[in-house]
Amino acid sequence: MSCSMPTPDPSLRLIDTHCHLDAPEFDVDRTQVRLRAADACVSRLVLPAVDVFSFKRVQAWAHAHHDAYALGVHPLYVEAAPRNVMAQVAAALAQARDDPHLVAVGEIGLDFFVPGLDAASQARQEVLCAAQLAMAAEVGLPVILHSRRAVDRLLALLRRSKVRSGIAHAFNGSDQQAHAFLDLGFKLGFGGAMTFERALQLRRLAGSLPADAFVLETDAPDMAPQWRYCTAAERAAGAVMRNEPGELLRIATVLAELRGSTVVEIAHITHANALHALPKLGGLT
Repeated sequence: MSCSMPTPDPSLRLIDTHCHLDAPEFDVDRTQVRLRAADACVSRLVLPAVDVFSFKRVQAWAHAHHDAYALGVHPLYVEAAPRNVMAQVAAALAQARDDPHLVAVGEIGLDFFVPGLDAASQARQEVLCAAQLAMAAEVGLPVILHSRRAVDRLLALLRRSKVRSGIAHAFNGSDQQAHAFLDLGFKLGFGGAMTFERALQLRRLAGSLPADAFVLETDAPDMAPQWRYCTAAERAAGAVMRNEPGELLRIATVLAELRGSTVVEIAHITHANALHALPKLGGLT
């Protein structure tokens, strides 16, 4: 599997549907990172918030650089959230409801991977996820979903909600779970994990799902693709494996190879799929 950087094609318009460019890892060179992404044909970023304290950051960046954002509380930030966090989310969504840069509620979901997570913490995650799904339905927005070791529980919440569009971010589940999300109107987010040759199930899915099933994402600075991966020993010695939105073109190349397609075709397909999953993106593009 090739991972060399393809020659950028000015006609391509890739959308990174999940990028945390507001993260502190980018504090030293955030603007340069965005410029590198533009040089690699990434025309638009979607910046999901992770807690109420990141709302202003993602909004400010989106407004200043013509990108998009989502507002929500990530499941890993639920325990540290203020007691009135859902009131704060509701107020922020109401205030930004007519903002063309606000394209989704997110990043929300469930994460049961955390060591030592007890039943009470799982239940709190579910309560806050269900509340944010209800808010998304109320304001007419899709959702950007996070799930680790909780896909079936998240699907159960979705089936009880009125939300019928969005993205299952960093999907890495079974065929059955993939089609369950698709049946509910969701797209699946494929990114760096798909580039690892050992990710056999995920790569098979990426190569075989219908063309309208997926979107591209980086989850930068996380989920580094195979060519940026460093071992624990290398990281201990000072190596950095920060992911960037500029890697999206290379990730698209891997997806094209898995599907026996071309980068141009993948760019067009995923661009259309992103606009279908997050309709307000069309107003920015």
